[in-house]
Amino acid sequence: MPADLAALAADLPEGALLTDPDLLVGYRQDWAADPNAGTPLAVVRATRTEDVQAVLRWASAHRVPVVPRGAGSGLSGGSSAVDGGIVLSTERMRSIVVDPVTRTAVVQPGLLNAEVKRAVAEHGLWYPPDPSSFEICSIGGNAATNAGGLCCVKYGVTTDYVLGLQVVLADGTAVRLGGPRLKDVAGLSLTKLFVGSEGILGVITEITLKLIPAQPPTSTMVASFGTVEAAADAVLAITATLRPAMLEFMDQASICAVEDSLRMGLDRDANALLLAQSDAPGAAAGLEIAAMVAACESCGATEVFATDDPAEGEAFTAARRAVFPAVQALGSLLLEDVGVPMQALPTLVSGVAAIAADCGVRICVVAHAGDGNTHPLIVFDRDDPDETERAHRAFGEVMDLAIALGGTITGEHGVGRLKRDWLPNQLGPDVMDLTRRIKTALDPDGILNPGAVLD
Repeated sequence: MPADLAALAADLPEGALLTDPDLLVGYRQDWAADPNAGTPLAVVRATRTEDVQAVLRWASAHRVPVVPRGAGSGLSGGSSAVDGGIVLSTERMRSIVVDPVTRTAVVQPGLLNAEVKRAVAEHGLWYPPDPSSFEICSIGGNAATNAGGLCCVKYGVTTDYVLGLQVVLADGTAVRLGGPRLKDVAGLSLTKLFVGSEGILGVITEITLKLIPAQPPTSTMVASFGTVEAAADAVLAITATLRPAMLEFMDQASICAVEDSLRMGLDRDANALLLAQSDAPGAAAGLEIAAMVAACESCGATEVFATDDPAEGEAFTAARRAVFPAVQALGSLLLEDVGVPMQALPTLVSGVAAIAADCGVRICVVAHAGDGNTHPLIVFDRDDPDETERAHRAFGEVMDLAIALGGTITGEHGVGRLKRDWLPNQLGPDVMDLTRRIKTALDPDGILNPGAVLD
């Protein structure tokens, strides 16, 4: 071990610093499998804020890049390793303290989203943000990317539930921002600055989460459509009068992929499917479901099914969550999460289909349709150079389309490294300059997650 690394190791718990090349391989990439990921000098598996401080003090003194990493489930290359850098993993930071009186939880970043949900449920409380990967993604990664999920249409995204943070800055200074208060406007809104910052401004080591009472039982509607456009029109009709607890979209390719995997009896002939839920109390849930059924029928749904059985509804929700792994079985994936204003949703969906045809690739589309956040999943053969080139061309064209429609290149996955080159087209030069000035103020040596978000 080099003398400099030995000095770092001396400031860390035994076994926290990894340099074995066979172990480093597993920390080079996140789920996005960024082909340009580097080889780190070492990996540090922190267990407390003081470990993170030690790493950043050492890295700042030696001008060594540091890439923060959670569970490795990121979809935009946000935790791709950098040659000669340190991968700072928070996977071992796993404590949680729940306060049912203030309805808050103080959580270390390595705890999984599903584990947070289970822990707070023991107190009759609920943490709503629920990415499809909630069983394997970490709460720190959720905060770093401002992750969303299936319930966002009604309940909002991660930032809506972050009351406070502990963050370690590039020089090793640990700061506390916000806290267990529902109303607090003292000073600048720095807590919100770090949520969604993807590790380029600081490393999150503790999160204070707002909790709400447990979700009421849900009623569910599933509607099939002969065209994608009809389903998109139904989304607009539903959201014009309601805020459903869930409103998800699947195209035919996604339906068939899930049916191949789960054999649920989904309608393979449907060109689109909508999954909607209501968690309104008492009889109000039935009224909301009836209104959704009427909206779908008025837009030409070929079949509509409704149930107030939570178990039946959860089975359909499981089918929606299964889309990513089911489509992944068809080939390598490039995953989009572009979003547009609601009125542009039909144009976006049809535009993605046109891009797929023009580029000669398969694109399966699922969406958190109720808030305009779509997930075009580009399927390709990574071993075929021509198909890989066409897939990457489609990837860029989908983002160009979203920007042209007044939308965004990412609704919840983050910019990372895979989408970085399109960010200036969305934000413009003035906002990009402001972003760089903030980055420079907090990380003057540029050691925090270099190459992510900004070039």
